[in-house]
Amino acid sequence: MDMRRFGTGALKTCMTACVTALALTACSPQITTHGYVPDPDALSRIQPGVHNELEVAQFLGTPSSTALFGQPTWLYITERTESVAFFEPEVVDQRVVAIAFDDAGVVTEVDEYVLADGYLVDPISRTTPTYGKQLGLLEQLLGNIGRFAGQEDEPRRSPVPGV
Repeated sequence: MDMRRFGTGALKTCMTACVTALALTACSPQITTHGYVPDPDALSRIQPGVHNELEVAQFLGTPSSTALFGQPTWLYITERTESVAFFEPEVVDQRVVAIAFDDAGVVTEVDEYVLADGYLVDPISRTTPTYGKQLGLLEQLLGNIGRFAGQEDEPRRSPVPGV
């Protein structure tokens, strides 16, 4: 009898420890890195006025994005996020390397930006009102009942002429 009690107690303790360990690991943060992580040595080799687009592409690879306006600029973007359990991910680090070129394709400047250099853009959340009848839940669910009566008696016509 004593042996069974000891085995049951040890089993309960082991199960409790396993459940606790699983619960703690489920709440540990998951860190994810997105984008291009530039090699610091390759980045330090790029000199304004010396290198061109082809050489930058050989050092760093193709850019994550390019500027849509202004002087030609290549952007290498890295973002690190952290998420815990089911909560929304939070950006903990973001780096942008911007390499600007002149019209001849020669590097004019190399800039690095971090998360603190950015600013939040608050989009306007207004909606455009639409005119018409506002349907309730029952009207939406029951609104089509009876609308299709009589259509089965009519011959079906093809939307393509002559067919």
